[in-house]
Amino acid sequence: MAERKTTQSLLLTLCGLMLLVIGAAGGWWFESRRTAEVVKKTILENPEILPQAMQELQKRENAKSLASVSDAVFTPFPGSVLGNPQGKVTLVEFTDFACTYCRSSVADVEALIKEHPDLKVVVRQMPILSPQSALAAQWGLAAAEQGRYGAFHHAMFAAGRPDPATIEAAARAAGLDLDRARKFLADPRVVKEIEGNLTFARSLGFEGTPSWVIGEQMFGGAVGKDVLAKAIAEARGA
Repeated sequence: MAERKTTQSLLLTLCGLMLLVIGAAGGWWFESRRTAEVVKKTILENPEILPQAMQELQKRENAKSLASVSDAVFTPFPGSVLGNPQGKVTLVEFTDFACTYCRSSVADVEALIKEHPDLKVVVRQMPILSPQSALAAQWGLAAAEQGRYGAFHHAMFAAGRPDPATIEAAARAAGLDLDRARKFLADPRVVKEIEGNLTFARSLGFEGTPSWVIGEQMFGGAVGKDVLAKAIAEARGA
């Protein structure tokens, strides 16, 4: 008899626990449904919060991506800089000499440099369009090694699509020591730099050129002078 009462007591206790669990689950389900309805109603009544939320989400994702490459992405290959080498504000441009959108962005970057004397533009060679753009990128680094990167950058983009003839013409226009440049093309630092830039691009989610990094913001494509100027102002005020 005592055993029967004990069994009944245990069954009642188990039933009670099950009812508590079911009740808690039901309460959670009801509360989650109610929360979802509140969120949905808030969004429908205030649709302007969606772009703000997307911007905040993008900012967080950018911060994660940039954290994966640390400060290295802002450190140029020696000499591969436009603007003020000691500038306090750094704009990173991933570029390809065969890219027409990069060519169209040259004037925007030059205008920004004139308007912002403290702007340092770190140019990262990202030759992805053709074997000839890879060769032009190597010559760009050879120009940087001779302290003539800016001159080569402008001459190469002005020459049109890169090929052996236009690359040599750009090198001559930039005043390079051609023999010294040809020897430098075999320097292991050249391959290491270009491979490193491609790794940076993958880490940051860049799939094409031009691509840009400034402060905690990242952009893909020929976004235009105004977008970059706004980002420069925000980076300066950060």
